[in-house]
Amino acid sequence: MPIVCVGLSHHTAPVEVRERHAFAPARMAEALVALRDYEAVREAAMLQTCGRLEIYAEIDDYEAGVAQIKSFLTNFRHGTTGYDIESFLYTLLGRQAVEHLFRVATGLDSMLIGEAEILGQVKDAYVQAQHAQSLGKILHRLFRDALKAGKTARAQTRIGDESSSIATAAVDAAKAHFGSLGGTSIVVIGAGKMGRLAVKRLRQEGVANVIVANRTAARARELVAEAGFGEVMELPGLVDALALADLVVASTGASHFILNADRVGEAMARRPERPLFVVDIAVPRDADPAIAEIPNVTLVDIDGLKSVVDEKLGARRDAIPEVEEIIEECIAGFGEWYRSRIAVPVIEMLTQKAEALRAAEVERLFARCPDLTERERLLIAGMTTTIVSKLLHSVILKIRQKATIDREQALSHARVLDELFELELADHIANLVPLETLARADE
Repeated sequence: MPIVCVGLSHHTAPVEVRERHAFAPARMAEALVALRDYEAVREAAMLQTCGRLEIYAEIDDYEAGVAQIKSFLTNFRHGTTGYDIESFLYTLLGRQAVEHLFRVATGLDSMLIGEAEILGQVKDAYVQAQHAQSLGKILHRLFRDALKAGKTARAQTRIGDESSSIATAAVDAAKAHFGSLGGTSIVVIGAGKMGRLAVKRLRQEGVANVIVANRTAARARELVAEAGFGEVMELPGLVDALALADLVVASTGASHFILNADRVGEAMARRPERPLFVVDIAVPRDADPAIAEIPNVTLVDIDGLKSVVDEKLGARRDAIPEVEEIIEECIAGFGEWYRSRIAVPVIEMLTQKAEALRAAEVERLFARCPDLTERERLLIAGMTTTIVSKLLHSVILKIRQKATIDREQALSHARVLDELFELELADHIANLVPLETLARADE
């Protein structure tokens, strides 16, 4: 298949690399439009989460397309990195790329197996690509099937048992550190999706109160009202909140460090003997790694959470074989649809030509027989339509079947039909040959 996935993830790149290549949500459409302008890229979608940045594309030429996608990742708004990005990237082709997206959508490739948020993030990637008009028929179908695989896996297996996410992992890490969160003073920075999950989980843990600090107080107030507890603080007052805090959970969409050495240092100077535990689940990171050097400050970033919930995922691991069966079924379905594309233009051109001939001959008959009643005309038109449909039925059925079973024979049949009926499909057939060769080489 001429479908590729080029990306980096928590498997291949540390958070300091991933954050350098993260796109602000507001710029995602801009990035997709820029990517679409690369001549070898036919269609494109970008999947970005805290653990990955992946570009899925349908390309004209494998080598040129992959090179252009890598060039895009290297150069688009990231400047000089000081490292070779190639060493962190992976490239998946054809079936591997399809399977990978299905594994991502079902939660098998997440930091936390079965992570609840990933399906929504795949849907966001799909919607963003639609808005940027960077999707065509191939990726449109691929992402729809991936979303279907994810929903099926959650409905039919235990892959989503024991609700867990990066936000809940952050709270679990804090609970393991403190033993109990009952008497702790807690600040949650950021009122987005992760912040909301963290606050809800903190309430479940019996925390009496929490301060929600956000760039806009209105968003923080919404979160506090939704959770049913907590206080609101705008970011300018963050140092005062840090001076009173035992635990900080940070998850904003900022492109710079919210918890820098100056802020944290000033807060710690007011309580030098009192420890501060910081869990940073943002990508790009909210906490400057340098704050870990400040006495009595402990910092855990998103990559440090991998082992926190490891022992809680037994039921999810038991579900992996069932999920993999679902993935295989979805891959087979997508593959059958993908291969059948050979037949689509052949069938369309053949039926269009037959219909044009039928309609022209019927009109000639009507011109020679002006005394025909309206009912007689309808009967004649209906009969000729039925004759054409029955004549073409077996041809259409067989070329569809061959397209999904034997691509070489399907191409051969397409060439014969093109020659016999003068369908003008030469360009379509020529374009299919290298793409089908590429797909076959990947199997």
